[in-house]
Parts: sequence; C-alpha cells; structure tokens
Amino acid sequence: MTNHITIFDTTLRDGEQSPGAAMTIPDKVRIAHLLARMGVDVIEAGFPVSSPGQYDAVRRIALEVEGAVICALARAGEKDITAAAGALEGAPNSRIHTFIATSDIHLMSKFGDARYGSTLAGKRSTIRDMAVRAVEQARSFTDDVEFSAEDAGRTDREYLAEIVQAVVEAGATTINIPDTTGYCIPDEYADLIGRMVALVPPQVVVSTHCHDDLGLAVANSLSGVQAGARQVECTINGIGERAGNAALEEIAMALTVRNNHFGVTTGITSTHLTAASRLVATSSGFVVQPNKAIVGRNAFSHEAGIHQDGVLKNRETYEIMRAEDVGQEAEAIRLGRHSGRHGLFARLERIGVRVEPDQRDVVYSAFVELADRKKEINDIDLFNLLHKNTTHMSTAHYALEYVSVAVGTDRQPEATVRIRHVKQDTLEEYTATGDGPIDALYRAIDHAVSEAHDLVSYNIRSISEGADAFGEVSVFIGYGGPMFAGKASSTDVVLASADAYLNALNNLAAYRADEESVRFVNDGIMQAFEGGVES
Repeated sequence: MTNHITIFDTTLRDGEQSPGAAMTIPDKVRIAHLLARMGVDVIEAGFPVSSPGQYDAVRRIALEVEGAVICALARAGEKDITAAAGALEGAPNSRIHTFIATSDIHLMSKFGDARYGSTLAGKRSTIRDMAVRAVEQARSFTDDVEFSAEDAGRTDREYLAEIVQAVVEAGATTINIPDTTGYCIPDEYADLIGRMVALVPPQVVVSTHCHDDLGLAVANSLSGVQAGARQVECTINGIGERAGNAALEEIAMALTVRNNHFGVTTGITSTHLTAASRLVATSSGFVVQPNKAIVGRNAFSHEAGIHQDGVLKNRETYEIMRAEDVGQEAEAIRLGRHSGRHGLFARLERIGVRVEPDQRDVVYSAFVELADRKKEINDIDLFNLLHKNTTHMSTAHYALEYVSVAVGTDRQPEATVRIRHVKQDTLEEYTATGDGPIDALYRAIDHAVSEAHDLVSYNIRSISEGADAFGEVSVFIGYGGPMFAGKASSTDVVLASADAYLNALNNLAAYRADEESVRFVNDGIMQAFEGGVES
C-alpha cells in the first residue's frame, strides 16, 4: 500500500453548498489556481449539470488550471455524466465523480416511487444497477472514475459491500465512503473504511469524506487514514453543507506534525495554507474564527504570562509547529502609498494570489487609491482589493453609478442613488429618506430597482485592522422562498452597503431569469432523481 495520501479538495463544490457561500466564476478560478500551486492532487470544481454557471466554472478550471486532476460531480444518470464529461473536455487530467444514495433511509425517501422497486430489496437492486451503468458510462470518457455511496455511514454493511464490488468490476478506480450526515464516530468509521480496503483490489483507492455535524470530521478522516484510506476529501476552512467538512489545513498539518504516528505523506506545500484560507474566506464571505486551528489569527498567539514566558525562552514549549510553516510568518515588506508595482505584485505572488496580466493595471490603480486612504495595507486588505476589482457578476442586471448620503443632527437622513438597468440600458435616479443613512440608501435603491423583495438581514464587520480598516457588509434578501446573499467590502461602509445590496439584487434577478437551474443548485446534492429511472 502506498504511503501517499491523495488530497481531494471540494471547496468549490461541497464548500460552495454552504448556505450563502456562493462564489463567482472568477473567484473559483483564482482559488483553483492556488489549490494547484499548493499541491492539492484533485480539485472537485463543481456540479456541471446543475446550472450553466456551474458548467462554465468547471470548464474554465479544466482548461486553465494545471498541476492537479480536475474533477466534476455527477449523479448516477446519463444526463449528469454527459454534462460532466463535456465540462472536463480538454483537461490534461480529469476525473468524473458519480454518486448515488445507498442507505435505507435515503432509498425509501429519495427513491420511494414504485418505479425504483416496490420493496427495499427491489430498490437496492435498482440502485446497484444504476450505479454500475453510471460508472460504465463515465469510463467511456475517462479512465479516472470515482464512485461515492452517499450516506455510506448509515448504509447496511452487506449491501454497501455488494454495491462497492459491483462498481469496482464496472471500472471505478476510487471508492469514496462518505459520512454524509456526520453520524459516525472514529472507531466506527475506521472499521467501515478497513472493511472496504480489505474488499477492493490493491489498485483501487478508498477515500474518506466526512462531515462535521458532531465535530468529528477531521478525527474521522484521520481514523480512516489509519485504517487504510489513501484519499481524503476536505475543504479549505472546513466549509460545506450544514456544519461543514473536514478542514484541509487541519488534515494536512496533522499528517505532517504527527508523521511519526501516521507514517504517510501528502504533496501539500503548507506555507500556502494561510493564503488559501484567507482567499476562500474573502470569496465566500465566511469569516475564519480567531481560534481556528492552523490558520486562525490566534493560532500562534499567547496571552497568558506563563505561556509568553515559555515561548520567549523556547517556542516549542507551547507550539508544535512554526507559524511560518503554514504561511503566518511576520511580514518584512510593508505596503503603503509609497510602494510601487514591484512591491505590490511581489507580495501578491508571495501570498499565492495570481493576477492576470490584463488585470494588473486595474489592480494597481485600485491599490494606489486604497493606499491614499489607508496608512498600511495588509494581506487581508489585498485579498479584498483583488476580490472587488477582478471579480464580476456573471450576470449584472443593475449597476450603481452614483450614490450620495446626507445626515445631520437637524435633518432626517437622505440618500440619492442612480442605478443603471443593464439589460434595458436605462438610468433610474431616486431620492429617499429613512430612519438612518443605510435605511435611506436602501429605500432609494428599492425605488430605483422596483424589484419586489424583503430585506432579511444586514450585517457589517471589520475585516482588517486600524481606524481605516475595511468594513465588509453582508445582506440577505428574499421574496416568498429562497434567500439571496450579497457581500461587499470597502473602507467606506456606505459604499460597501450599497454594493452588497446591489449584489444581492443581481442574484435575485438572475434567479428570476433562470429559475429552473438555480432551483437545482439550491436543492443541492440531496436532490432526488426526477423523471423515472435514469439510464
């Protein structure tokens, strides 16, 4: 058995399924480039059949990102697998990842219709046959095919063994055993992985995929490695459905720091871990808590006197790894208004951010403008600056062309906005008053847009340090069903508030323009098969 652990990153697929964590295509491409440079073996780029945007994201990553296997997800059906193969076409190294539910609770719920069988035994037979046909179809496009038994952690062991043997005979080269609901505990999951390792031929890789509903995703993944799994599926910062997935940075460093215990290796260049964490946090809008292992702001900080005394004498007294090993080294080059192009792009390269040549002028101009407003620019500022100036909405329905907000002790707050309706190429300007400046601003935007919706939540937080720090605004809007997120950051919180609101309104407008595909994405990986047994 090989001692190399394949790191399978699903930040761009399972991670994006975190409620409110939708990323734009430029976000995904930028993250994928950094993951490849970091040494991730397999990048699951998306779920192509679910929407045109998902298809386009996988397609771009497949054609532009080098150094990793690019993977696309597909349910066990002909339409899904054809879409995955189409999105991956032209990639130097590609994988189709097909899945189907196998636990009794999923079979009786998602496949409850009699066309899948009138008894549990009949449904099991149908699902096994669907899995085999899916793997066989996927093998017609690529030799690298992964099969996942969804909810394997709660699947009958004998039936799981039966379906695994069947798909291996059909040509599956990786068998993923997901703890889809985060139900398993480490010794139980290790036993399950060990059974599958003993069952499949040596050339077939057994994989872990653990969710964190009980806070055990990393522990279960590591127990799976000890039991013989040689692929771990994980995400940056542990983002994902519900409570999330196993965190890549924690897996990678546990296997490195405790190499004497696990006796395995990965290809991860750990100095990129903090940069990847910050890039994903910026793109998804999901903040990393200060005490987050490996990449949190406090991960290498000490406040207690006895700890400070020990660390000053010898860092190994309270630190089992060095900050610089995970990309948290102290910064020697400071960026400010006197910094030039070389200093800026050297820093961006060091923190793992790729800027295309045709975007460099825009990025540098934005940097100069920010430097005039902010004394010192740190890495988090840079991630937000890049996100704001190189990421564009896939479909822009509204654009903010002008905003003015007036407040005073003797007047009611008043806001004026000018909004361009992109599709019609028309301008609407409105002035409104409100209980506060943001309320006035949003009332004016509502009048200019005239799109029925409700403001569900508004949050603002500081995402960098100092009096001139970046403020990030997150809003959720809805209208009788799904909610739509908007995020924006700026040193001017009024402008950030306007941009975030417009981003959410653009997402709502895109949903209304393409309701069927967006509904598919919102249903997510748990969506049942529709329209009969798929071939």
